[in-house]
Amino acid sequence: MIKNDLFLRALKGETVDRPPVWMMRQAGRYLPEFMALKQKYDFFTRCRTPELASDITVQPIDIIGPDAAILFSDILVIPQAMNIEVEMKDGIGPWLPKPIRSQSDVDQVVIPDIDEELGYVMDAIKMTKEKLDNRVPLIGFAGSPWTILCYAVQGQGSKNFDKAKGFCFTQPEAAHQLLQKITDTTIAYLKKKVANGVNAVQVFDSWGGMLSPVDYQEFSWKYIQQIVDALKDETQVIVFGKGCWFALQEMAASGAAALGVDWTCSARNARYLTGGNITLQGNFDPSRLLSPPSDIKKMVKQMIDEFGKDRYIANLGHGILPNIPVDNAKAFVDAVKEYKV
Repeated sequence: MIKNDLFLRALKGETVDRPPVWMMRQAGRYLPEFMALKQKYDFFTRCRTPELASDITVQPIDIIGPDAAILFSDILVIPQAMNIEVEMKDGIGPWLPKPIRSQSDVDQVVIPDIDEELGYVMDAIKMTKEKLDNRVPLIGFAGSPWTILCYAVQGQGSKNFDKAKGFCFTQPEAAHQLLQKITDTTIAYLKKKVANGVNAVQVFDSWGGMLSPVDYQEFSWKYIQQIVDALKDETQVIVFGKGCWFALQEMAASGAAALGVDWTCSARNARYLTGGNITLQGNFDPSRLLSPPSDIKKMVKQMIDEFGKDRYIANLGHGILPNIPVDNAKAFVDAVKEYKV
């Protein structure tokens, strides 16, 4: 039995004394302990070495005390497993030396054997579960098919993903084939994660907000819906679409257990658009963690008051930034834990 199951209870919509709290990218660069490992091992070595990935996952549980752990990994392990080369370059971030630009490129993309190509992730889950010792639940995650396509076609991060969008609009058939391959791989991957012990999964649609509402339905949402449909009877699924407030109404009817909200969408609008009866997660501006801890605590209380303590998971509106003081991250977590109606 998980000792602190607040996160899972909130996902199920149960009445709670206070909302649970965790932070996207909580196992990351704002922690000195993480940076010590970063200096010794490159990024994908940390992802692919279960001992390291599990240590990194547990670090924030020990240091800042959130109510859930999220497995240290990366959304780009999926394209790596699909025969798409991905590097992580200092100062650039993700770098794909041979981006997908044509039908023949799509033909080279494979749907992998998950155990063969991503077994190291499953080993990291088992090790992490041992280290957590049932203290808190463990979240597994994947990128949305559209977000993975963005990197696979663009070849790196971008402010507008113009090449990725151009590929979809000029070669829609090839784009949909690629999206379906990513979807099939993601479903198999997340099912394996559940089988190996994660307690919930989150789909990150980091670049969904790059698309118009009409294009979002065609190139992103219908593939996320396939993932939700395949997983919802096996585990609780959270969908987080950054900049996708326009799709919240449809997302709320998807069968997902919870929806992430970024800081550009107010609690009131998010509750209104989703009909008021699905768990919401978010939406503190990550840059606001640069505010003094006393201000952070006031803003967190206001945020919870606006969302309501039930059917709510306190989180950031995107990942924590690397320049956030640990004390400020802790102030965020503590403010939620100290919340009283």
